[in-house]
Amino acid sequence: MQTISLGEHEIREAVSMSEAIDAVRRGFIGLAGGEFEMPTRTALRDGQFLVMSAHHRPTESAMIKTLSVNFDRAPAITGTVVWSTLDRLDHLVADAAAVTTLRTGAAVGVATDLLAAPDADRLTLIGAGAQGPDQVRAVHTVRPLRHLTVVATHAERAQALADTLRAELDGTEIAIATEAASAVQDADIVCCATPATSPLFPASALPARVHVNAIGAFRPTMRELPDELLADSTVVIDERDAVLEESGEIIHALQTGAIAQDDLTELGAALTTAPVGHRERTVFKTVGVAIQDWAIARLLADKFLR
Repeated sequence: MQTISLGEHEIREAVSMSEAIDAVRRGFIGLAGGEFEMPTRTALRDGQFLVMSAHHRPTESAMIKTLSVNFDRAPAITGTVVWSTLDRLDHLVADAAAVTTLRTGAAVGVATDLLAAPDADRLTLIGAGAQGPDQVRAVHTVRPLRHLTVVATHAERAQALADTLRAELDGTEIAIATEAASAVQDADIVCCATPATSPLFPASALPARVHVNAIGAFRPTMRELPDELLADSTVVIDERDAVLEESGEIIHALQTGAIAQDDLTELGAALTTAPVGHRERTVFKTVGVAIQDWAIARLLADKFLR
């Protein structure tokens, strides 16, 4: 029996964003097809400790992720992803921070490819934390970017992220901003990746046609999007039970009557059988579900467990 342990460097070297997007897309389609056993994640200390698990019936494989989240430290996310199957003794253990940012970006790539306009090429990223780079990489993979604006409260953080991404975005114009409402006015795509507890911008600040990804709020006390945007948009979510328990935006909009549960379409269904409507504004809201981690872990297992 062997246990293969992978750090961030090994994970990044092994899995491209394009591979991650394809794997996560297949995972959501499999979830819609009933291939997974996936309980809602366990959240302790108001989400500072999380445990997520998924079992893929066809391959008799399972993934368990444990992590801690603390936005007052760097990195904010730390933990492990463990992969195992019934037919072998070997296990794979991977760095949870790298898997989490990669799979979250990949889910945004899947949703953006499905929902954003084919010619969308202007992205505004709100949030310059650890999730930011993979948000940009994922969008750029499915919608090559002509312009990127990075928004952060502190300009130096936005500039640092812009500098990190510049070499990967050859030919993309990059700007920084400290105020979200003005920065989203000309965007084709907006990615929100913050720990905000109130909406980052009013719906009126957005153009008539726009796709918005919201990944930052993963507890009922957190919100990045206003009710008015959800009411005026086609809303796609990662998984119904997860967002009804954990997404502050969805919970608040349901409570105020801005939306109804029937207005929510799961990503797996949108990729397979469910029409997603024809509104000019679209929203993808994700709190993160275990099949995303399973999808990345399977890629790693295929590459490292021989």
